[in-house]
Amino acid sequence: MPHEDGDAYADVVATVSLGAALCLDVLPLRGDDEGKDEVETGKTELGYQLPTRIFQEQRSLLVTTGRAYRELMHGISSVEVDEGLGEESVANWCLLGNCERLAQEGGRNVRGTRVSLTYRDVLKVSTAASKVLGGLIKK
Repeated sequence: MPHEDGDAYADVVATVSLGAALCLDVLPLRGDDEGKDEVETGKTELGYQLPTRIFQEQRSLLVTTGRAYRELMHGISSVEVDEGLGEESVANWCLLGNCERLAQEGGRNVRGTRVSLTYRDVLKVSTAASKVLGGLIKK
């Protein structure tokens, strides 16, 4: 399900992908209550057509920051095979180490087990969490 991470975190996130590769869907933020189920499409300043995908290879690092963090949603579709992968549909295609293999396999990636480690700075901690965690921290 596409989502945004919100204001509780600093607008920089680093994700290390281990295990199998997959596509991360990237979409513009939804509007207010009116049209919440609609997703706008169009080109970004960098020339990417939205929605787009980022192919997260095995043992890769993805850093999301600034406007990409604040103005885009992201999510992972619950499919077993990523299809239609190519230069037109994957924003980081030219950076991939295995784009030739993906092209030879008809733009398909069969998903396996993926483990991701996400690093972020928490800016806002809930009151309940502060009470629980606050008792663990010695001054």
